[in-house]
Amino acid sequence: MNEPKTWLLNSAAKISHQRHIAGKLAAGFGIAGLMLFGQIDPASAQEKSEADRKIEAAIPIPEPANVPPLTASDIKPESGTTASTPAPAAAPAQVSTPPAATPAPQPAQQSNTPATDSAPQLSAEEIRKLTGRDLIKAPLAATLSTADHGIAMKLREVLATRADRFLDRREDRQATEAFYRDRGFTPLWLENASTAARTTSAAKYLSGIEADGLDPADYPVPSFSAADAQGLAEAELRFTHAILDYARHAQTGRVHFTRMSGDVHYDLELPDPAATLAKIAATSDVAPALAAFNPPHEQYKALKAKLAEARGGAPEKEIVRIPEGPTLKLGVEDMRVALLRRRLEIPGDQNNHRFDKEVADAVMKFQKNAGLTPDGLAGSATIRAINGPRRGNKVDAILATMERWRWMPRDLGRNHSILNIPDFTLKVVKNGGVIWQTRVVVGKSVTKTPLISDTMKFITVNPTWNVPPSIIANEYLPALQQDPGVLDRMGLRLEENRDGTVRIYQPPGDSNALGRLRFNFPNKFLVYQHDTPDKNLFARDVRAFSHGCMRVQDPAKYAEVLLSITMPGENYTQDRIRSMFGPGEQNINFPRPLPVHITYQTAYVDDAGNLVIRDDVYGHDTALMAALKGGDRRVADIPISRKQASYSREELRMPNGVYYGGFNGGGGGRYSRNPVEDFFRSIFR
Repeated sequence: MNEPKTWLLNSAAKISHQRHIAGKLAAGFGIAGLMLFGQIDPASAQEKSEADRKIEAAIPIPEPANVPPLTASDIKPESGTTASTPAPAAAPAQVSTPPAATPAPQPAQQSNTPATDSAPQLSAEEIRKLTGRDLIKAPLAATLSTADHGIAMKLREVLATRADRFLDRREDRQATEAFYRDRGFTPLWLENASTAARTTSAAKYLSGIEADGLDPADYPVPSFSAADAQGLAEAELRFTHAILDYARHAQTGRVHFTRMSGDVHYDLELPDPAATLAKIAATSDVAPALAAFNPPHEQYKALKAKLAEARGGAPEKEIVRIPEGPTLKLGVEDMRVALLRRRLEIPGDQNNHRFDKEVADAVMKFQKNAGLTPDGLAGSATIRAINGPRRGNKVDAILATMERWRWMPRDLGRNHSILNIPDFTLKVVKNGGVIWQTRVVVGKSVTKTPLISDTMKFITVNPTWNVPPSIIANEYLPALQQDPGVLDRMGLRLEENRDGTVRIYQPPGDSNALGRLRFNFPNKFLVYQHDTPDKNLFARDVRAFSHGCMRVQDPAKYAEVLLSITMPGENYTQDRIRSMFGPGEQNINFPRPLPVHITYQTAYVDDAGNLVIRDDVYGHDTALMAALKGGDRRVADIPISRKQASYSREELRMPNGVYYGGFNGGGGGRYSRNPVEDFFRSIFR
């Protein structure tokens, strides 16, 4: 085909004629042949010069006298200018003949004969070397309508020369280029230069995505009313970009988890942009395909329904709010009891001010469902829980929790363990249903339990507690400065390893900080679930007291339930597990790892279909909503580097010049009856 070469001849002649005005036109006009060869981006001025020489050698340039003056329509937008800068409406093949007054030959006139038979030709390999792309050489689809043919030519040109103006992610750009090339640049959103049925379907779906906690403004539908092929081609790519952004956000989050905290890590399953475009192209009704990118979890779907109610999409019952005051208990008469009767929908006389057994039973039932201590007393914590959050906080809790569901694995596992930090509860799911749950103690606000999904691989009976360096530095060293014998009384031991590092540990036993059982799911934060000798904390309503690991209230039962799933034929009962308690560590390895999910659900729907709101104990909701609504939301989906929370192992070394003969059978030096005391005294001298 000679049409592109003829156009190139025309462009080269004009550029040569105007060189004294335009200077170097590589950035402004593109090197001659921009529309044919794509954007040239050589590494040096020398390479640019070489490209010029090759092109000029390949194509003879007519004398300036035979070239019409350069016009504004010949100018290509420079890098950095608005992507929608108008371009000539007609494709090169359709450029009309210049005015008759212009001397022949007419450079813009289409010709079916070569400009010169002896002109050297550029090979496809040379084009690749010059431009870094060969997309412009890809053929157009043979079945294109006349109206779509011009759009396809412009699509091919834009993708070859400035695709990065419309598709900012490299993965999206590569997939989009391949997608359009393979379909001969047939538009996806246009048919006969008008919007296709799938375009209308997609636009309608995007207009309603607030129901899923996303903002339609983040995925704008461009105007397809442009009269020229250039404008329609650019609108085509803008909408493709919006759809790819939506698919990624719906599946993996509008906000990347790294923007929340260093205590969060998930292996996100990003949607494949090529598969996304193929799925869209296969149907004219794209709404179901787009909806499928949202989390499939039942809790996510239940929260979506509650979000509609909270926003007023469905009528909401008037909430009776109970003022705080002294604790309400059996025998007390208080006007707030009548409000309590109405709020808990207790049958009988709801104007009765007496706190009787019927009210106490209703309060106790509420407390059990809410994870509170079921004592039947309506104290301040119970009253706050009964009142629930006010409307604005409720919506934010739902939105934040829905967003966090996007970070979770699509498949939680038919059998799995799932822990909800704000609810202080751990549940075991078998065949899709909860079969057991227990209370847990989680990390303090300064030593947060991380949010992760991993797999449990084994249970350790009679674990040894290796004290984390962060606890040694932050807690034990200051304590030992006051009382150097405290570690001995706690049953802790200190060893100096051969490499000079120090290990402080607690051997197995009833007083071991990990209790008798540790549940291991190796992870980057080095946290796990375990037993504890301190059982009193489980009676509290708010249970955030640990250094990041999770203490389980009934570990023997937890082990029995887990082993009944992973090793059903081994008959691991609580009694059998307790019979293994002793002085030595023992591991029970799982034949198949069991998924473990540590979540942060400040909003969830309980088995009775009620929305439950929990306190934002770590401030994750606050940070997430700030990212969703703040000034940096434009880049909120881009991951950032964060320092990991202080769970990682660090080395603690013996001070220089201090040696002990009694440590781990090592080294010379003076002997001490209390090496721990001597060691820490040397530190604080």
